[in-house]
Amino acid sequence: MKKNYFYLNRIHRPEDIKNLDSKETAALAAEIRDFLVEKVGLCGGHLASNLGVVELSIALHKVFDTPRDRIIWDVGHQAYVHKILTGRKDAFDTLRTPGGLSGFTKRFESEYDPYGAGHSSTSISAALGFAQADALLGRDNYTVAVLGDGAFTGGLVHEALNNIRKNLHLIIVLNENEMSISKNIGVFSRHIAKIRATRGYLKTKTFTRTAITRIPLVGKPLFRAVRKTKKSIKNALYGSNYFEDLGLYYLGPADGNNAEVVETLLREAAASKQSVLIHLKTTKGKGYRPAEENPNLYHAVPPRGEAKSSPNFSQALGKELIRLAEKDRRIVAITAAMADGCGLTPFAKRFPSRFFDVGIAEEHALIFAAGLAAGGMKPVVPIYSSFLQRGYDSILHDIALQNLPVVVPIDRAALAWRDGATHHGIFDVSFLSGIPGVTLYAPATFASLKTFLNDGLKGGAPTFIRYPNSGELLKSSDFPIRQRFALSTFSQNSEGLALDGIVMTYGGILREAMTARAYLAQKGFACGIIVLEKLLPLEIDAILSLLPDAPVPIVFLEEGIRSGGVGVNFYDAARNREKMKNRPYRVLAINALTDGRKGETLTETCGIAANDVVNAFLNNALLN
Repeated sequence: MKKNYFYLNRIHRPEDIKNLDSKETAALAAEIRDFLVEKVGLCGGHLASNLGVVELSIALHKVFDTPRDRIIWDVGHQAYVHKILTGRKDAFDTLRTPGGLSGFTKRFESEYDPYGAGHSSTSISAALGFAQADALLGRDNYTVAVLGDGAFTGGLVHEALNNIRKNLHLIIVLNENEMSISKNIGVFSRHIAKIRATRGYLKTKTFTRTAITRIPLVGKPLFRAVRKTKKSIKNALYGSNYFEDLGLYYLGPADGNNAEVVETLLREAAASKQSVLIHLKTTKGKGYRPAEENPNLYHAVPPRGEAKSSPNFSQALGKELIRLAEKDRRIVAITAAMADGCGLTPFAKRFPSRFFDVGIAEEHALIFAAGLAAGGMKPVVPIYSSFLQRGYDSILHDIALQNLPVVVPIDRAALAWRDGATHHGIFDVSFLSGIPGVTLYAPATFASLKTFLNDGLKGGAPTFIRYPNSGELLKSSDFPIRQRFALSTFSQNSEGLALDGIVMTYGGILREAMTARAYLAQKGFACGIIVLEKLLPLEIDAILSLLPDAPVPIVFLEEGIRSGGVGVNFYDAARNREKMKNRPYRVLAINALTDGRKGETLTETCGIAANDVVNAFLNNALLN
C-alpha cells in the first residue's frame, strides 16, 4: 500500500466509512481511483467501469448495513470498489490470478458477496429471489441490485422486472454509463428530476406521506388518492416511464458521481419500504482522463507488460468473413454485444447493413440467425464459449431440429486464465456432442479456420467452429503428415525409433502436449501426437488409420469437461475396433470447475498439464 493513501489505508470494513463527511468522502473517492489505476494497470482487469462507480459504491456501504443488507453486482466487473471497501484491498496484487482475488463477485470469497456472477443480466432475478425470501421469512433487511444499462439489452432483466411485487425491500440501481435508456423528455423533466434528487424535496415528501397516512380511517386511502392524482398530472405533463408503468417507485435520473445525491436517493429508497428503481448516470472512467476519453479501450485492460497474440483466431475469422462477404451478399454477421472481442468490428464497418449487434442476448442472436437462415441468408454468429451456454435451447430447438445452415464460431474455447470459472470455455464440446446432426471443428491453423468457415457456409447444416483466444497452434512443419481433419507426427520420432506412446488432443492444450513430448524425448520415450480438427461427428476410421499396429498406450488430452468430451466419445465408439483392443487408454480432461490454486497454472490444477501427460506414460498411470 502507498503511504499517501491517508483515508484508504484506514478503511478495513464498511463501518469505517459511515461517519465520513462530504469532504472526507470526496478525498477517499480520489484515493480509490488512484488505487484502481495503479493495481488494475499492474494486474489487468476492468478499469473504466469501476472508476465510474466509486461514489455509488461508497454510498451503498454508508447507507446499508452490509453484509446483513445485500449488494448484488450484475456481472461483477463493477465490484472492485466494493471489494476494496469490504476488507480485500490488500489482495489486489493477486487480482485475476489463479488462487487470487477474483475479477467478479464470489460467494466463497467474502461474506459481503451474497451472490456470484460473471455473466450479464442476472442481478435483478437473483435480488428478487433474496427479497422474496426475506418477505416470506419475515426479515426486514434490504437487497440492492446494481446493473449497467448494457444489461438491459438482455431479456432476462425484463423477465425479472415483470415479476417484481411492489412491497418488497428491493432496490434496483440502474447505472447508465454508455447508452441512453430514458426518453429525452426536455428541460422540464430534467428540472423535475433535479428537484426529486434533493434532500429538501425528499424530506418534504416523507413528512407529507407520514402526516396523511396517520389521519384516522381515511389517511391511507387519502394518500393513495393524492399519489394517483400527482402521477396523473405528471404523466399528462411529460409522460410516465417504463419502470413506473411496471409498478416500481422510480427515482432519477440523477448524477451518479455526486456522492451526496446518491446517498440521499438510497436513503429515500430504503425509507419507502417498497420496490424501488434508482436511475443514475455515471461517467465511465471518471477521474482518469485516458479512460474518460476512451472508455472502451479501458473497459478491460491487460496486465502490464503482457503482449497480445497478434493476429489471433478472432481476427482471422473477421478477415476471412469480409473476403467471403465481398463475393456473397447473403452472408451476414451477428454478435451479442461482442463485436470487438469476436473480430467483427471491421466487418461492421465494411457491411453495416449486414451486421447486427443484438445486445447481451445470445438466445435471440441464435434464433434470429435461424430465421435469417430459413429466409435464405447465410448467418455467422460468433459467441464466446461460456456465453454460448445461454443459448443451448436455441441451438437445439431452433437450429438443429430444423437443420438450418447457421455457422457459429465459438470464441474463447479454453480455460479462462484471468476471468476464472464463470468464463471457462470448457462445456461446448460436451453439450454439442448430445445434439445429432451438428458439425464441430477445432482448427489448429488459420488455414484450417478458413476451410471450415467456407465449408460451413456451403454445407447447408448447423456448423460450429471452436478456437482459443490465441494465434495459430502449430506450423505445417511441426506436423508433416496430414489426413482429413487430423494431423500427426506419430510414425517416427527424430531419431527414427518406434513410438512408445501417443497423445491425442485438439485446441489450445496442444501446447502442453508438445511440451510433454519434448520432455519425454529427453527421457528416451518416443511420443507421437495426433491433433484432431473435426470433433463432431468423429472420423473414427480416419483416426484409427493413423494409429500404429503395435498397441502402444494413448493419452487423450482435453481442455474440456470430461463427461461428454471427445476423449470419452472416441473411446466409446472405437474401443471394440481391432486397433484399440488391448491398448492402454486414458483420458486427461477436466472434472471440476475451478478458479485455480495459488502457485499453480490452471492446467496443473485441472490435471491436464504437460507433467500430467508425462506421469501418465512414465508412472504406468494408464487405465482402460
